[in-house]
Amino acid sequence: MISRRTVLGACAAMMIAPAVAMAADVPDLGGRTVVFVTENAYPPLQFIDPNTGDQIGWEYDAVTAIAERLNMTVEYQNISWDAMIQAVSDGQYDVGMTGITIKEERKEKVDFSDAYMRSEMFMLVRGDEDRFSDAASFAAFEDGLVGAQAGTTPFYVAVYDVLDGNEANPRIKLFETFGASVQALTTGDVDLVLTDGTAGQGYVSASDGALKLVGDPLGTEDFGFIFPKGSDLVEPINAAIAALKADGTIDALNKKWFLDYKFGQ
Repeated sequence: MISRRTVLGACAAMMIAPAVAMAADVPDLGGRTVVFVTENAYPPLQFIDPNTGDQIGWEYDAVTAIAERLNMTVEYQNISWDAMIQAVSDGQYDVGMTGITIKEERKEKVDFSDAYMRSEMFMLVRGDEDRFSDAASFAAFEDGLVGAQAGTTPFYVAVYDVLDGNEANPRIKLFETFGASVQALTTGDVDLVLTDGTAGQGYVSASDGALKLVGDPLGTEDFGFIFPKGSDLVEPINAAIAALKADGTIDALNKKWFLDYKFGQ
């Protein structure tokens, strides 16, 4: 089972590259209002606090820090994952965030920021699962079902890294949200959900032993914000991301959300 230290190590890999942007290098947007859109279904990056109903998470804190450095005003909207990339591409929103993996095919529709986090893909299972322990043994477990959202990185990992490369494989059960697939896992409707370590560890921490992560990482993915093609916000937000890496803010956010935060408390 992946530890929070392992998740932090994956995130820390993003900070090996030079990050030298200082405050003087970050532009001033003059209070400009920027509309961010998210799904609020991806703890600890962004989710609804079960105690207060507030929108919280790593990405919210990061955007707050970015907004302070750029002198911009942030407005948040919500949309489902399956509609987000197209909606941002169409210019309905200025920026999209929901742990979005930077992929070449997505760049045909939207522009990406520089990566602000790197994470690894893991297998999320019920806490008492003993019928399989890695991708190979799950593939051999012919009755096993995997839950996923169509078009997401976990879906393609399930198809090509765990199963047989057939996107119509009946062992893959589709859900509208990541949270719905995890709920199906907890109730026994599916046996596996593929998730990056950040979100997976969030669910494990909140489950009180009902869920666990198994197997070796199935790959890495870099997360970035998305923008309409040609957006003039890409350069200033990249400058702010570099500044957050340089001044230790990202280190502090990783500690807060992957070490210190206790889900449901």
